[in-house]
Amino acid sequence: MESSAAKGCDCDDIDDNGSSSQFQPSTCMQKFRLYETRSNFYMIGRDKSRTYWRVLKIDRLDPSELNIREDSTTYSESECSELLRRIHEGNISTGGLKFVTNCYGIVGFIKFLGPYYMLIITKRKQIGSIRGHNVYAVSKSEMIPVPNSIVDSNIANSKDENRYKKLLCTVDLTKDFFFSYSYHVMRSLQKNMCNNEPSQVLYETMFVWNEFLTRGIRNHLQNSLWTVALVYGFFKQAMLSVAGRDFKLTLIARRSRHYAGTRYLKRGVNEKGRVANDVETEQIVFEDVPDGLPAEITSIVQNRGSIPLFWSQETSRLNLKPDIILSKMDKNYEATRLHFENLVKRYDNPIIILNLIKTQEKKPRESILRQEFANAIDVINKDLSEENRLRFLHWDLHKHSRSKATNVLLLLGKVAAYALMLTGFFYCRVTSTLRPEERMAWSSFENDNDIDMSPQRYRNNVTDDAYRLERNCSGYKNGTNGNHSLKPPTFQRGVLRTNCIDCLDRTNVAQYAYGLAALGHQLHAIGIRDTPKIDLNDPLADNLMCFYERMGDTLAHQYGGSAAHNKIFSERRGQWRAATQSQEFFRTLQRYYSNAYMDAEKQDAINVFLGHFQPLVGKPALWELGSEHHYRGRNGETIVDEDGRSFFKRSFSDGNILRQTGSPLPAAKDKQEKFANSTLPDRSQGSNGLSESSPEISTCESDMSYSRCTPSMPRRQLFGDVQRDRYLETGQIFFSGHGDGVNCSNFVDLDWLSTSGNSCEDEPYERSSLLQSSPGLSLENVVNGVLGETTPSTSEYGSNMKGMQRKGTEEFTDSFVQWVNDGHVLSH
Repeated sequence: MESSAAKGCDCDDIDDNGSSSQFQPSTCMQKFRLYETRSNFYMIGRDKSRTYWRVLKIDRLDPSELNIREDSTTYSESECSELLRRIHEGNISTGGLKFVTNCYGIVGFIKFLGPYYMLIITKRKQIGSIRGHNVYAVSKSEMIPVPNSIVDSNIANSKDENRYKKLLCTVDLTKDFFFSYSYHVMRSLQKNMCNNEPSQVLYETMFVWNEFLTRGIRNHLQNSLWTVALVYGFFKQAMLSVAGRDFKLTLIARRSRHYAGTRYLKRGVNEKGRVANDVETEQIVFEDVPDGLPAEITSIVQNRGSIPLFWSQETSRLNLKPDIILSKMDKNYEATRLHFENLVKRYDNPIIILNLIKTQEKKPRESILRQEFANAIDVINKDLSEENRLRFLHWDLHKHSRSKATNVLLLLGKVAAYALMLTGFFYCRVTSTLRPEERMAWSSFENDNDIDMSPQRYRNNVTDDAYRLERNCSGYKNGTNGNHSLKPPTFQRGVLRTNCIDCLDRTNVAQYAYGLAALGHQLHAIGIRDTPKIDLNDPLADNLMCFYERMGDTLAHQYGGSAAHNKIFSERRGQWRAATQSQEFFRTLQRYYSNAYMDAEKQDAINVFLGHFQPLVGKPALWELGSEHHYRGRNGETIVDEDGRSFFKRSFSDGNILRQTGSPLPAAKDKQEKFANSTLPDRSQGSNGLSESSPEISTCESDMSYSRCTPSMPRRQLFGDVQRDRYLETGQIFFSGHGDGVNCSNFVDLDWLSTSGNSCEDEPYERSSLLQSSPGLSLENVVNGVLGETTPSTSEYGSNMKGMQRKGTEEFTDSFVQWVNDGHVLSH
């Protein structure tokens, strides 16, 4: 036991009341030292400048409970040294104060059957920096038992306890986990600049994987000074150069912790609308300028996720391609609605769906989901206002990639450019570091379940916040640099959501095409390139392809057990075909082995790490449970994740899809009304100064001149129930009803897509730059550039001219006229 002197020190110097009033929210501690006495751990934390020192005390005498106290005093370095000396002298009789290890933050605390364990980072490495804010990867971590070995219970070394510890260690923190002390890397740049949420709230977001592990200490101390928020996914940054001007390219992938797991054990959607393999990808570009000078920075976000239906595949050691099973039929598509409602909260409208799965197969597999997904979108769209309907393109990438006449990357690039026109991207000028005062208090779409999405409330928020951001960002203050022609900030509203079956291989190719289209506009916005187009043969395209190929391999290993199938990338690089085929075959076998033999244990480890399963003495161990058993919590209750489905290892049939007990889903009508009311502002009431998510057609060219990233148009939408006469009068868009009958879209003209992108010599972006970061963008330029010059002549279609209606000198198919009038899906 400690002496009275040590106890006195504890009472006088370690305050139980939590955080000090002297604590500054902007202060973050980055280095820690762990000491121990027989009865306590003492963690000493300091900031980077060594001016801010704090002390945390962890009790080691209780074998089963976690007792933590934080000293409310802020010390200087000399004062902290004096405190440690006093603690040492007070514990001389029991061995004194001993140094344990240097560390760089607490990952969390966990309990299996015996004592609590503390997970800490003991080595780190810097992997990037976002305008002065360093980002780190975990190089080494340790799991330290909290109780002293003298009071340690016998169960601490039991067979099951050791097995749980070994299981948790299979979640390798040194692979693909990253964090930052001063930058909220779990959120996009736009959200960080526009939303100053407290750290405590940020831990509860979907991309912080140690939320459960840190929950106890955060709730007790009411701060996150001692912990780091770990993001799981991918981070890569490199310095590139264009015409002698250097810029940093950063690619970040954030994997959701909701409904997380491995390929065949986590498929589709759960009852709260969370999907498997949900990954947010962000591409950040900023010029490398000397410290102290303002800089322009841009960001674009896209999303991937499993098809939001109840479906599954049973892991098989005899079948490389298990059957796809629609495990639960829901004619109202409640879970699918919830998923897209969540996307709207996270990214705003429009939600653009790029579905790449197969449409024709000898034995129906993917095509089953393709038809059901199309039905779900159709049902959901009927309950949404015209401006908030889901945009979609069902496009069989596998079929098109087998055609030698089709350049898949060019076609995907055209789709990407058009999607980018609708959503825009984030652009802003900032000072040398992203200081907190440069953020604005924009309402969070991610954490507030009761957020008011009414048009008036939303318009008021973004108008006020945009005004503040323009004033706070460097270069917008009166007289700054004497330059009054600087571009105002622009915002991304909406997101492109891409999926195939696994959301790995084909999805990654499409995301690269979108990233390439965005990169051109990002570099154009910050003044590094004169035009927003990057040709596929440009060295920048190859550099970006390496980024996305590396990201694709990393995400595929996490979810599928092997690197991604990169056939299209390999062919683009000119790799020997036999070598490509050999590589693809090896990766198929590797993925099969991982799925059949490794994934069950990997899923168990993820469930323990995320807190979905909590062991209990006297209850069956995790490895003893079958798929029909529920996971049990610390007090014996059934553990149900925040996504709403009881946890089980697999779900293959209707009987395994369980609703949360006592929490039935609301009536379909209520959900439909809620989703339908998640609308954007009524643009007929005036501009709000931000980039609009959905363009609309004006017959008046003089109406179209805006200082923003994406075009804003009057209220009637390009993809909705537009008035026929106004739509036809533009004379710019032609939709043909001919085609293979399997691809369809309400998002892009498939004839335009297929007839102008089949050659490597085509230059789909030369007709126009879809986005202009400089002020002044007219609708005429957009429509002429994107869809102009694609109207087929009479000789091209011949007999296909039958059934067309005339409006002036332009021809339109019956299906197009019906679509204009009724807003239904165009099939191709």
